Amino acid sequence: METAARTAPAAVIVAIDGPSGTGKSSTSKAVAAKLGLRYLDTGAQYRAITWWMLSNGVDVNDAAAVATAAAKPTIVSGTDPGCPAITVDGADATGPIRTREVTAAVSAVSAVPEVRARLTELQRQIARSTRSGIVVEGRDIGTTVLPDADLKVFLTASPEARAARRSGELKGKEAAGLAATREALIKRDAADSGRKVSPLAKAEDAHEVDTTELTLEQVIECVVTLVENAAAQHPSAGNTADRAGQSA
Repeated sequence: METAARTAPAAVIVAIDGPSGTGKSSTSKAVAAKLGLRYLDTGAQYRAITWWMLSNGVDVNDAAAVATAAAKPTIVSGTDPGCPAITVDGADATGPIRTREVTAAVSAVSAVPEVRARLTELQRQIARSTRSGIVVEGRDIGTTVLPDADLKVFLTASPEARAARRSGELKGKEAAGLAATREALIKRDAADSGRKVSPLAKAEDAHEVDTTELTLEQVIECVVTLVENAAAQHPSAGNTADRAGQSA
């Protein structure tokens, strides 16, 4: 995918939220690359801390145990949209955090308030220190982490479309049947939307984009245009340090 010569205003913050299978990661990385922005996958951070819990024998279904261990791992997120690596205690965790075991446990770990508080602060620190602007992807960015983002986008898609995409991503690795994938996505949605702390939700001022009938390129172009329009309407957008600090 080529990187266009389009640019976003300095230090613009773009929050992209939505459930799994909507094209969130692919869109976020591509938009960041096209506009010369950094990129942060907050979901990878939750997967990373979940992977650490599993690797260190912490019972992920014991909220008290997870809370006690939440501050222990050192998580460092790369923000290069072309290669968004993540390390845990100095070890590359980019691959290990994508296993089915981590996927099955991440909702339980993400629901623990101490985990969310720790990672939310980390996410704000990254946004605050990024002078070139950033696209932050997750489930509660526009509502909780960075409520003063210059642009908020909420991606949606039908369960069937999301299941088909996710099954395609897993093909040749750990592919489950389409029906099973759909059920897993719906279960994850319910867990993320129903948690008491920072649930998955669309911010009131977010632009909703239904990706069900759109190609990835169409979604990317849609979001890039939204960023450019937001910049045109709010030429003072981009004071990352001040706004990230206000969100704390």
